[in-house]
Amino acid sequence: MGKKRVAITGIGIISPLGNTREETWNAIKEGKSGIGNITRFDASNFATRFAGEVKGFDPATVMEAKDVKRYDLVTPYSLAAANEAAKDAGFESGIYPPERCGVLLGIGIGGLMYLEHGHASYLKTGPRRISPFIIPALISNISSGVVSIKHNLQGVNYIISSACTSSTNAIGEAYRLIADDLQDVVFTGGAESVITEMSVGGFNALRALSTRNDEPTKASRPFDKDRDGFVIAEGSAILILEEMEKAKKRGAHIYGEVVGYGFSGDAHHVTAPHPEGKGAVSAMQMALRSAQLNPEQIDYINAHGTSTSANDTMETKAIKKVFGDYAKNGLMVSSTKSMCGHLLGAAGGIEAAFLALTLRDGVIPPTINLDNPDPECDLDYVPHTAREKKVNYVMSNSFGFGGGNGCLIFATC
Repeated sequence: MGKKRVAITGIGIISPLGNTREETWNAIKEGKSGIGNITRFDASNFATRFAGEVKGFDPATVMEAKDVKRYDLVTPYSLAAANEAAKDAGFESGIYPPERCGVLLGIGIGGLMYLEHGHASYLKTGPRRISPFIIPALISNISSGVVSIKHNLQGVNYIISSACTSSTNAIGEAYRLIADDLQDVVFTGGAESVITEMSVGGFNALRALSTRNDEPTKASRPFDKDRDGFVIAEGSAILILEEMEKAKKRGAHIYGEVVGYGFSGDAHHVTAPHPEGKGAVSAMQMALRSAQLNPEQIDYINAHGTSTSANDTMETKAIKKVFGDYAKNGLMVSSTKSMCGHLLGAAGGIEAAFLALTLRDGVIPPTINLDNPDPECDLDYVPHTAREKKVNYVMSNSFGFGGGNGCLIFATC
């Protein structure tokens, strides 16, 4: 029996740009930045004092008030995005056998905020006051478990943690589960919420974060010569993937089709990508083979585009290697991290959501803050302003600490 086709039927987003799918997407199309000063803790003594925080979100809107204290923010973010995606897809428990419906999320770090607060409480009051909720709150797969319980998803239920590639890997594996006829529906994507003292301080110690404290909205500047690091951000993006023919039969709206997935390992360095992008090249080539496409058929790439020198130059080299002359003659590339920051484990999820919305609306997201392009980064990065253009095939790249690389390809239907 041949592989099943896989449709995208629902999208939900919680992000620094808005607490719904359309609010976030409208901000992206308008080239707005969601970056601002950190309010989550006193950052006055930190080298970086800004981030992409979710704003105005109340966890009590998605779970009972008594339950809010039991979870790290990553879990209500996951649930809020999943609820919006389910409503968007018209998904209700019972439309498929529950064991044929599952959840597979990408979370890179997980409940760090709850752990930090719990440890501070322990140092102050001792072991007798440790919260009974601390272990479930900091375990990353609790987020997938809560989504599973809420929507009666009795099939696959786990998370993938591969740093900044987590969500891309999760979507890719969810795609394979449906293509292999093991599931009918999978809620997938990712979530992250680690704007905390240890996280910001740790990335500062690595000298990975931008320190443009006087201009936070201009700090994330992928492919720009004046970039000085990435901008940490938080949120969640959930896509509902569904077996194509069954989705059509029930009359679901279809954003597009997942047609390709590639992955690789650099086997090079714990935190630095291979300078020539060998792993990135391998992942993109695998995705193209998976989709049975020629490079020239890809219209647009949502780049990993972190606003770090090592990533931006490596990714540019890798794209040139895969796409040849077409890389500079027709291919559009942009980094939405310039607007929403880097959601770490959730980055691939929100960027995949933007791919699907690009297919729906025929709008290519811009790369903002690209004022002084790096000579080594010489592709069409759609600078400053979104571009209206109907596209047929779109790609998303993700690369993570540990050397993991992932690539997804979506197609219009």
